[in-house]
Amino acid sequence: MRTRITLGLTAAVSCATLVATVALTRSDSGGSAPSHVTLPTGPYVALGDSYTAGPKIPAQNGRPAGCERSDRNYPALLAADLGLKPAEFRDLSCSGATTADLLAAQSTGDGTNPAQVSAVTAATRLVTLGIGGNDIGFSSLVTTCVKAGVFYQVEKGIRGSKADDAPCRQWYASRGTDGTDGIETKIGTAGGRVSAALGDIRRRAPRARVLVVGYPAILPAQDDGCQRAMGLAPGDVAFLRQKEQRLNDVLRDRARAAGATYVDTYTPSAGRDACADADVRWIEPLAPTAAAAPVHPNERGQLGMSRAVLDALRATG
Repeated sequence: MRTRITLGLTAAVSCATLVATVALTRSDSGGSAPSHVTLPTGPYVALGDSYTAGPKIPAQNGRPAGCERSDRNYPALLAADLGLKPAEFRDLSCSGATTADLLAAQSTGDGTNPAQVSAVTAATRLVTLGIGGNDIGFSSLVTTCVKAGVFYQVEKGIRGSKADDAPCRQWYASRGTDGTDGIETKIGTAGGRVSAALGDIRRRAPRARVLVVGYPAILPAQDDGCQRAMGLAPGDVAFLRQKEQRLNDVLRDRARAAGATYVDTYTPSAGRDACADADVRWIEPLAPTAAAAPVHPNERGQLGMSRAVLDALRATG
């Protein structure tokens, strides 16, 4: 997802042993602690948008600089857990990326990122893919709902408020031409493009383990202070949460249809959303208190996501 909320090494040609027995221990905060597990050892290629890249999380590294890629994002943390050498790990994730940028070069504000799948080769043994939010315009969706929340605050002072007040949802519904808000169509289109990308990845790397990484919980099950942290009307918290869950559902279904593994990061991040307390949240609010882009994972969130991926590797190993 885009970082403008203002909300994605050379080619690894070294052939490594497909699997190895890796001893791993971890503390709590997103996953159980496995002991001896069988995991791929690379080469590993990470693809995705800013929820993968980790904008504003230090240290920012990689080229182009416009991708805002962190060396503490979940692919980097996963590569470290797997004991991969630098030549066995490539991270092509980039802030602002859509599914189109998997197959074509992406221009950023500071340099051009090559087509992300260009890093995937016959030698690749592990691929993670986290993308789709920019295809449905989730960044602009949140921005629109925040603006609607500002006007809602004025109206609330005049007529009071209700728990299901959702000016943003109503606005999108009024624009629909088929009885919907139009976002469902974008989600379906994004799902089709993810399927096409997964097919291309499979052709390039027929022996690779492929994992599609879903989005973590951005908003809570209830309002719970989101007016303060995000400026949203109560009903629009539910509206945005439902759209994110719907996107995750489509990503899960497309992953399974392509023979890939879906990684659920939503469940372990429940209660750690942008409206949660600063000492537990994975997602920063509009005004971050930790090093992260607004409405994006902080380092705690990236760690939790890496553990979810590692758990998925264990479960399907």
